[in-house]
Amino acid sequence: MVFKRNLITAALPYANGPVHIGHLAGVYVPADIYVRYLRLKHRPVLFIGGSDEHGVPVTIRARKEGITVQEVVDRYHNLIKKSFEDFGISFDIYSRTTSSIHHQFASDYFKHLYDNGKFIEQISEQFYDEQTGHFLTDRNIRGECPHCHSLGAYGDQCEKCGSTLSPEELINPYNAETGNPLVKKATKHWYLPLEQHEPWLREWILENHKEWRSNVYGQCKSWLDGGLRPRAVTRDLDWGIPVPVEGAEGKVLYVWFDAPIGYISNTKELCDQHPELGSWETWWKDPETRLIHFIGKDNIVFHCIVFPAMLKAHGDYILPDNVPSNEFLNLEGDKISTSRNWAVWLNEYLVDMPGKQDVLRYVLTANAPETKDNDFTWKDYQARNNNELVAIFGNFVNRAMKLTEKYFEGKVPTATELTDYDRQTLEDFCHVKERVETLLEEFKFRDAQKEAMELARIGNKYLAETEPWKLAKTDMERVGTILNLSLQISANLAIAFEPFLPFSAEKLRGMLNMQSFDWDQLGQTDLLPAGHQLGESVLLFEKIEDEVIQKQIDRLERIKKENEQKEQEEILKNWRPDPIKADTSIDEFDKTDIRVGTVIACEKVKKSDKLLRLTIDDGMADTRSEGQPYRTILSGIALSYPNPEVLVGKQILFIANFPPRKMMGIESQGMVLSAVDANGKLVVTSLTAPVKNGAQVG
Repeated sequence: MVFKRNLITAALPYANGPVHIGHLAGVYVPADIYVRYLRLKHRPVLFIGGSDEHGVPVTIRARKEGITVQEVVDRYHNLIKKSFEDFGISFDIYSRTTSSIHHQFASDYFKHLYDNGKFIEQISEQFYDEQTGHFLTDRNIRGECPHCHSLGAYGDQCEKCGSTLSPEELINPYNAETGNPLVKKATKHWYLPLEQHEPWLREWILENHKEWRSNVYGQCKSWLDGGLRPRAVTRDLDWGIPVPVEGAEGKVLYVWFDAPIGYISNTKELCDQHPELGSWETWWKDPETRLIHFIGKDNIVFHCIVFPAMLKAHGDYILPDNVPSNEFLNLEGDKISTSRNWAVWLNEYLVDMPGKQDVLRYVLTANAPETKDNDFTWKDYQARNNNELVAIFGNFVNRAMKLTEKYFEGKVPTATELTDYDRQTLEDFCHVKERVETLLEEFKFRDAQKEAMELARIGNKYLAETEPWKLAKTDMERVGTILNLSLQISANLAIAFEPFLPFSAEKLRGMLNMQSFDWDQLGQTDLLPAGHQLGESVLLFEKIEDEVIQKQIDRLERIKKENEQKEQEEILKNWRPDPIKADTSIDEFDKTDIRVGTVIACEKVKKSDKLLRLTIDDGMADTRSEGQPYRTILSGIALSYPNPEVLVGKQILFIANFPPRKMMGIESQGMVLSAVDANGKLVVTSLTAPVKNGAQVG
């Protein structure tokens, strides 16, 4: 289908902190590349963004800082908006969910669905802090992980072992903010019955949108195959959009419900301000509008299943045509974390790297996590800047400009007779447009940028092969042809890189004194006519030195050490011993024969993740068969001892009178005693002073 217009949305960042490179790489740079490309193609397009300002985390931050919630969201909305402007993210509007327009629009949207019977009411028991009088979200509940037994796991995920959790699974759950224990309390809420939408969602996604990225399609299929369930659209909270029905006092619209409606209300706000854009309803309800959501992978379900169900339930809205979601970007091999300050914040980046917005845009696009998680490292950042932007792109343009200034007073020389090599070069760079365009249309931005850089590679190779500085002594006519062609390639670079590196492309157009440009001109060989006066030549990019990069690496090392210390303090603060077991007698204890032994050897058991094989001198060699001087015990402590050899030479305690038991084909003759530390790891018990092997504990 040919669409008349394109409506592009980018996920609303949460106004509880600044934005970082993970946000930029995952959502905003890809969206901006695509929008800039559409504008160069003169296709009607609106680019919609805004801040997500409701939910629980902003209320917690406000209480911690002793300020109002509005002050919190005002601060971060303005900071985020400026960061996007600084990095050239060219929204047509960047609004917010605390605007009066959004409040009214979201409230009316809910009421329309409510009046038409699109919700169901349910009473459920949810975790409640009796001391603060608040219900808690999953993320604000912490406790012991039921899988790895790490303390301080969140109600939705254990960051230690990566398990997805629900608050009900946590052992001894508590309020993450106050440390208070929690109880269950009944409360009434309204739910969107997603299971009623499952049949059409299956057909719409699984049958009609097989062209979606594999990570998006796969996650949607997994959810649909697992069976959809009702999802709450309201919650108990005093910050947000009040639920506009009788009997809903003290309840607000759930942030996941109100936030995507922000795309629509922000479009309405824009169109109200600019009537020449037409009605907002045309952009959201006309089937000839193509709706595309740019998001990160943590938002796939909301934008591909939940929000479309909301739109379909209303009945008047178009559905997204594509949702090109990226995976996550890691930082120096570790997951980016706002709470741990493990990030490169955009506002701080520009303090340390002034004027280098495009360098970051280039590196993030080159490492875009389009179908799998990828990693940002400062060494790679430096290498891509120095070896690609400086040595290939910048070097070619600089040589073409400087040679023209030197030999032709900064005016585009005339191209005369072309050689076969000239024609081959022209043919090579004329094909770049088609390849870049195809990749952009398929949302393959990483490959598209790589293909655009091929123009600079072609130009560099051409200058290196033709060596006009040598020909200047004997054949200025030939030099003029070479430089004319080189300048045409430079002008093509100024167009091709407009979506990717807007600041550098604008700078290059100024150097070339280009008055007009659009996508259709890409690939042309007469963008700069003979005699055209060029502008002033300046360096497009500059080399980044080792000490600049080392400063960033050192900063991250400091943060890592601080985080390790904080995590240990948090674990120790919240650690509680297991309850004492039921009373027993000394006679029962005496039945257990606990002995001392020295570990002679220790190794992992093959094909087992948990078992270690310990060879122990138990001082009882004379009681066993000849040739078996030591005792063998298998112990499930391998995860706590990744380097098992550290146990060799230690005197440990073990139970000697357990009957032998075969595991993994090996006979285990007893049980090693260990205790669980505050990190949930098993620690083998040992002695404070050496004793004879075989000594009995009692």
